[in-house]
Amino acid sequence: MTPAPSPTSIRAHVAVVLVGLLVAALPAAPATASPATASPATASPVTASPVAAEPAARHRPVPAHVLGNQTVPAYSYADAIRESVWVQTAADSDGDGVRDRVAVDLVRPREAAAAGVRVPVIMDASPYYLCCGRGNESELKTYDAAGVIAKAPLFYDNYFVPRGYAFAAVDLAGTARSTGCEDVGGPAEVGSAKAVVDWLNGRARAYTADGRPVSATWSTGQVGMIGKSWDGSVANGVAATGVQGLATIVPISAISSWYDYMRYQGNLRTTDYPGYLHSYVSGRTDEACADALARLRADSAEKTGDYNAFWAQRDYRPSADRVRASVFVAHGVNDLNVTTNQFARWWQELADQGVPRKLWLYQAGHEDPFDVRRAEWVTALHRWFDFWLQGLRNGVMNEPRVDLETAPGAWTTQRDWPAPGTRDVRVALGAGDGVTGTLGGRGARPGREQAYVDASLPEAELVTEPNTATAGRLVFLSGALTAPLRISGSPSVRLRVRVDRPTTELTARLVDYGTAERIRYDSSEGVRTLATESCWGASTDVDDACYRDTEEITAVSDHAVLTRGWLDAAHHRSLRFSTPLRPDRWYTVTVPLNAYDVVLPAGHVLGLVLGQSDPEFTETDDQNATVRVDLGRSELILPVAGRAGLPAVDVAPPVVTAPADPSAARRAGDTRQVP
Repeated sequence: MTPAPSPTSIRAHVAVVLVGLLVAALPAAPATASPATASPATASPVTASPVAAEPAARHRPVPAHVLGNQTVPAYSYADAIRESVWVQTAADSDGDGVRDRVAVDLVRPREAAAAGVRVPVIMDASPYYLCCGRGNESELKTYDAAGVIAKAPLFYDNYFVPRGYAFAAVDLAGTARSTGCEDVGGPAEVGSAKAVVDWLNGRARAYTADGRPVSATWSTGQVGMIGKSWDGSVANGVAATGVQGLATIVPISAISSWYDYMRYQGNLRTTDYPGYLHSYVSGRTDEACADALARLRADSAEKTGDYNAFWAQRDYRPSADRVRASVFVAHGVNDLNVTTNQFARWWQELADQGVPRKLWLYQAGHEDPFDVRRAEWVTALHRWFDFWLQGLRNGVMNEPRVDLETAPGAWTTQRDWPAPGTRDVRVALGAGDGVTGTLGGRGARPGREQAYVDASLPEAELVTEPNTATAGRLVFLSGALTAPLRISGSPSVRLRVRVDRPTTELTARLVDYGTAERIRYDSSEGVRTLATESCWGASTDVDDACYRDTEEITAVSDHAVLTRGWLDAAHHRSLRFSTPLRPDRWYTVTVPLNAYDVVLPAGHVLGLVLGQSDPEFTETDDQNATVRVDLGRSELILPVAGRAGLPAVDVAPPVVTAPADPSAARRAGDTRQVP
């Protein structure tokens, strides 16, 4: 973490500058455009500066919270202004004839307001503030006797308000103290957060609890949205609207397509998912949102699994060309809740548009980097917000774009992601010894077929003992690696198949067979909460900045599933409609696997395991099919960084021992999770 200036130097700096501000500072108009919000086409993704469009800014008095090229804790957190307002949105999602109003709880520095110094806003818009809690310790909002925010979850207000930021904790439409109805990633939800950005820029109305209009004259108009999971998904959605004033977003383990969250290539992840999530977070009565809930259930097309207009509204990727904000993505490569394609496809769309961006990838599951690499994460956020919201030239955009955890606790940086120099390597599937097939080599021949019958195997049975004949799967193994193999990106499996039913689920997994110490992401997402605490900012009696420390959970294991993929075979032509398969016809289908980044050590063996219905991850009624695979016309497409490849295996695959690990088995049945 960057060392803080001494208290003496801070106080001296604050005293001199604050007197000048009290006498002479004039409020600046809210920003409507800056390089932080300008079109990506006009700003370099590496060197763009948020202050370049405002040359006059360099002549203004330096505010008390700025020392050199960083913000410092110059203001009292205990004396901060705390207020609650309700922002009017453009939607009437509950159909009561009145526009929705969303509750916004604000914490901002009192001394800055007194001096007429406008401040930018860090905003976390969430459905969880009263129902479920935020962060590793599930913190909830609390209020004083007058209904004004007393405690905001997480450390953002504690840390950043003394440094010259305001913090806004927004209850999404239909949740907590807001009106309207939750539409789960849809226009009402995204629009409710966007309305707050508009209000902070003078383009929307807000009211106090007793109905008095209130404006955000204290705001610079520069907003940074942050949040994990559902909160980060909202940040993605708001950025995709192109709203002016949203300078940056920090989506952590976040969704970029709700279809891909609730549907795996035409397969249901679980039944009634939109309805379940709506009810899980709703702050309204059942009667108030009965019609909205019925629309969610009807429009999501559960019986077909199709991608339709409902899902298109909740797919933010096609609108990447509208994004004005810079984007700092963080995601665990072993996240089984919000899978890695959510960040990878969004990242690529942003890259294609030249959006300024940064990425953290780590080995844990569905976790916040605050609980993975805490001190470094706080420093990274501090510098990121200082650059994009305060306009401080601290060099953050001149550094490597990606921080990557390559093994438990081992971090490196690289220029971009996937790793520079990555190429798609096409790996043939061979028949092997007739029980276990081969990856690579000359063993693949057109017309060489293998068949398997659906057995709904749990993952632990699917991937263990790969040299043993097991009904319900096909296994293909590489030779023992002669050099480390770096996989970086999104693999896929291209299969030539014949199916004796109109459809079946097709699944694929890449497995690393070899002993290593690995993150135990099946156990509390790979992170353990400790008894000790560390503090990140200032505190009050009711809102402290101290959080239980954490550490990664590791264990030595002899194999690990790297990445997974699913496809409803009848959706092989398009996700918008199904095409039932004929039993007398061969079809070419592609099963995309989730993005991944890993280095397999020399001596390990890479495995590809094919299955069908997957009770731990999906729900399907299409079972008991027999699938025939033409090996010579099928292949694994592997994104490989560097020159190393898979050693040739023509006939006899290596013998791999990988006993089942009961602790790694997931519970079958209801696969619903909350993002």
